[in-house]
Amino acid sequence: MSGVDPQHYGPWAVITGGSEGVGRSFAIELARAGIGLLLVARRAEPLEATAMECRELGVEVRTLATDLTDPAAVGRIVAAVEDVEVGLLVLNAGANTHSAPFVDGDLTAFQQVIDLNITAPLGLIHHFGARMKTRGRGGILMVGSLAGYLGSQHHTVYGGVKAFGRIFAESLWLELGEYGVDVLELVLGVTRTPAMERVGLNFDVPGMAVSEPDDVAREGLSNLGRGPVHIMSGNEAGAAQRNDPDRATAVLRADRGMRRLMGLPERVAR
Repeated sequence: MSGVDPQHYGPWAVITGGSEGVGRSFAIELARAGIGLLLVARRAEPLEATAMECRELGVEVRTLATDLTDPAAVGRIVAAVEDVEVGLLVLNAGANTHSAPFVDGDLTAFQQVIDLNITAPLGLIHHFGARMKTRGRGGILMVGSLAGYLGSQHHTVYGGVKAFGRIFAESLWLELGEYGVDVLELVLGVTRTPAMERVGLNFDVPGMAVSEPDDVAREGLSNLGRGPVHIMSGNEAGAAQRNDPDRATAVLRADRGMRRLMGLPERVAR
């Protein structure tokens, strides 16, 4: 049995990016707590596979295969759970879908990064958060990234949207906390997910902290209510370095690590 309180965070939860990796782990943990689930992701096949796992734990599960960059996606999600009470919103979808130097990249594709990480989450939080506030209970968990702590090449827009998410979560925590609604930004570093494996990240860089999805879900849910921000264990030193007031030193230090992770050549000094 999970330690999540279904009386406060149930009887239903919505999880975006709920098909695999960290999203799947959140779904399993919440299913163990007896919370009904709406799982949302782009690809139907892995979505249904995770849904079957959760149903075997005895909960009702609905699925919605939709692209969160579609302007109609928020409406589809709202409609899918209009007849039930949603006590927890887990915003796990938020990948960097267009990794490219900004001036060389496609502006429309960068807009999709913004829509996935900002536009859709704000729409969902506005809808479900208002209902939680009225009921006087509930939770909103936003999955963030260390990328939002400083600038990084190939992550110009992604780093920006993740920085927005963290500051927004802190503000929302202030606004909703007095109404019994918990808000948490769960900041992840490198995490061993299928999506990250598909892009070929090198998880074996010496000294690099690598989190496992099941650990992320358990730690995130256990810290909901202790917000507004929780840094995933093993990444505390990295977050502290990224907060160094000497921004040039901080950015260049992080850039060296990112190059090793992505298999890029070392930066040429000028």
